[in-house]
Amino acid sequence: MPVLARRPLRRMRGGAQAFLMEAADGHHYVVKFTDNPQHRRVLVNEYVASILLSHLDIAQPETRIIDVPADLLHDNPEVFIQLGNSRRAVSPGWHFGSRFPGNPNTQAVYDILPDALMKKVANPEDFLGVLAFDKWAGNSDSRQAIFFRAKLAEWRSHAGENPLHVGFLAQMMDHGYLFDGPNWEFRDAPLFGLFFRPIVYRNVRGLQDFAPWIERIRNFPEELMDRALREVPEAWLPGDDRAELTRLLEILLRRRKRIEGLIEDCTRGRVNPFPNWKQ
Repeated sequence: MPVLARRPLRRMRGGAQAFLMEAADGHHYVVKFTDNPQHRRVLVNEYVASILLSHLDIAQPETRIIDVPADLLHDNPEVFIQLGNSRRAVSPGWHFGSRFPGNPNTQAVYDILPDALMKKVANPEDFLGVLAFDKWAGNSDSRQAIFFRAKLAEWRSHAGENPLHVGFLAQMMDHGYLFDGPNWEFRDAPLFGLFFRPIVYRNVRGLQDFAPWIERIRNFPEELMDRALREVPEAWLPGDDRAELTRLLEILLRRRKRIEGLIEDCTRGRVNPFPNWKQ
């Protein structure tokens, strides 16, 4: 069931012009609106990605459908979409929410960490898993992630023996440009989907380093595609979009057998992100 938005806090950076909002469940969500400048389809892409990434066991923010009521928008005129010199009103209804990891008044979240701290991130392997995912799902944007400090045992089932151990965690976010964003097609290029910090790929020696995610992708269950089709809100799929999404997910299933080649293509771009690749 959707979660009711209670209070907008601030506008977020980025082309989608999302808003950080407090919701009725006591959590805070970065909310992308159906009226966003990038297109309504990016919400569909985000929702589908959340289901796929969950099965692949790759760290991501919890996602929910957020119900933004008309009275909240009326009482908070600062919530709008800026288009050049004009404004577009946000439509009341169901929008996409990505959960903020904690209380935004006390929890610091970073887009960038210095190399010394990047080496201490507790789940660096997720950058390899999400690269395999991005290649499979045709992400035509660069990889986005956030970092925050937390008790690892509260976020990871394999955090180690010390339940009080605190460290940096990475979560993979912003999946609106899967399927080439609103174009809903697959455009493959060597540098698509790569994280901009080469340090996350420093230990890659070859395809064997991607083996856990290659196996999960090659054996990805078709019923999860059916679940995604069922759960995407009807309002996000007007006209022929549901049929188009069905077509995309059928292609995605066929692309499972290409995953090794799609990853290897990263080494054939103008810059090889894997300086220690041996294969």
